[in-house]
This record gives sequence, structure tokens and C-alpha cells, in this order.
Amino acid sequence: MIVVIGATGFIGMYTVDELIKAGKDVVATGRNERLGAKLEDMGARFVRLDMTKPEDFDLLPTEGVEGVLLPAGLLPANATADLEDEENAADYFEVNVVGTINALEYCRKNGIKKIISTCSYSDVSGAWGKGYAITEDEPRDFKFTGDHAVYVISKNAANDVIEYYNQQHGLQGSVFRLPPVYGVGPHGTILVNGKPYKSGIATFIDNAEAGRDIELWGDPHITRDIVYVKDVARAFRLALESDATRGLYNMTSGTSLDLEDQAKAVIEVFGKDKGSQIVYRPDKPNNTPSFLYDMSKAKRDFGFEPRFTDYVEMMRDYKAELESGRWELLEESGKAKG
Repeated sequence: MIVVIGATGFIGMYTVDELIKAGKDVVATGRNERLGAKLEDMGARFVRLDMTKPEDFDLLPTEGVEGVLLPAGLLPANATADLEDEENAADYFEVNVVGTINALEYCRKNGIKKIISTCSYSDVSGAWGKGYAITEDEPRDFKFTGDHAVYVISKNAANDVIEYYNQQHGLQGSVFRLPPVYGVGPHGTILVNGKPYKSGIATFIDNAEAGRDIELWGDPHITRDIVYVKDVARAFRLALESDATRGLYNMTSGTSLDLEDQAKAVIEVFGKDKGSQIVYRPDKPNNTPSFLYDMSKAKRDFGFEPRFTDYVEMMRDYKAELESGRWELLEESGKAKG
């Protein structure tokens, strides 16, 4: 049996789907009861749980648990606080640190050795754009300003607490460092400093489908390392199955995605024969960072190699998932932000 905390989130829903298809018995937790019903239709047992409340963990099974997956957390894209007027540092620590401790205590008290959480790829943003693939040994180096700062600080603290439980209590805790994760979900609209904006990929797709041009601002050959949600879900399963899994793991595609190639792929898949063209705007500023992460540790410890490294193939699967209609409730869960 596997417990997924935060199963009603984007990554959580796909992870439960992966586990069920692999024949796993899954207990899925979250706070969205409509998505909870969807999870039960998929074959999981749903438990309504708030990870900041230790008493809620008493609702979970205490025997026969193979491991706990913890994709839950408070992210800047979901945080409503406008940092010009208010401060939400306590919210990040309550969810991302105290919530993680509650999950770790559940594991410790019930003899569950394996737990896998997630963290921000921005903890090493000082190494972005330096021309090498970032490994898990890269020292932390990040900005202490902006709407991502306290998120990164809280996730770093949670990572350190997981390692404390590894060494102090003999757990086999791990953390996936995630870059932007692509896939069908509630992130067509994201929050930046509490204000809603349409995400870049959603804008590209909308323009391609409508036959509108796609503008590329600044350098059209900025490269990023992103990952597809199905690869993340499969990595969770493989990591739980390996006794070598422990500590921090880059969880990316390990591939540099060129901004121009991304636009071309979206036009090919979503806007073929609709007249959408790429318009280059070097006069417009583009602050998108360039980064690449090394994936050798995940391959070594649990045999993970990403399947979706070709962006055209990723977009074809993305389109198929959209058209399947099976994630409509998940998409709708993010519309309130707009």
C-alpha cells in the first residue's frame, strides 16, 4: 500500500494514476472532495486530510504501508498574498515545513521507512546560465527577494528535516527537485505575487489553436530543462521500489529545450494549418533563465530515464490528454485563481 499526500493536486493525480495502473493499492489524501471522488473512481481510497493538522494523520493506515509520497505543498503559483501589501512567510512554513514534519512523524510512529517529497529547482538559481549541468552536489545559492524566496527557504528547511529523520530515526527519505512540470492540470492560470496571469505554455497553445502569431521576446534560443508530469509520476513509483533511493534527486528531462523549438512544436501540434506564425521580438525583455540539470543520480539509484525528452512528442501526448477529457475536474480546480 502507498499513501499519497496531496493526491488532489496536479502531480498527485497523475501519480495516483501511475500507481493504480501498476497494480498498487493507493490511499490518496487531499482537501478537494470532488477530486477525491475522482480518485476513488480511479481505484484509490480517498481520505480528506489537511497536512498541517497532526490529528488528521490518525485517519491513515498504520500497517502494510510501503511508502509515503508527498507532492503536497504551498507554491507561489497558488499563493494569494500580494507581497507589496502583506507577508505570507508563516503560511509557507506551516504547510511546507510543519506539514512535512507531520508526515515524517506519521512514518516514524508507524515504522514506515520510505517517504519522498518535492522541492524547488530555484535553490541553486545562482548556477543557472553557467553552461554546465547542475548536480545534486551544487551548493545552495538563491535570491532572498521575490515571491519564490520564502518558498525556497521553506522547502530547504523541509529537506533538512527529512535528512534529520533519515539520520536520527533511520528513515529512507528522499526529495525530488522539480523544474517546471508540464501536463494537463489547473495551471493555465498561475499567481505571481498574488495576481493571476496566464502561463506561458497556455498562452502558446491558445494562440496556436486560434491561428494567432506567437511572439518570442528577447533571445529566442534561451534553453530550459523542463519535465513532463507522466515522467515525474513514473519516477515516484520507481524510486519507491528501490532500496537505494535516498536524499536529493534532480527530477527533470536532463534535456535543454530551446524556446524557439518549443514554439514550433506547439504550432505543429496545436496549430497545424491554422496560420499561426512565430514573430521575433528582440526589442522586448525576456527574463526567462537558462538551466540544465544532471540526471545521472536518479538513473543510478532507481533506473529512471525520462521518456518525454522530445518536445513534439510531449505536446502530442499533452493534446491527447486534453482531448481525453479525463482531467476536466483537475483543470477546473485552478480556474478560481483567474
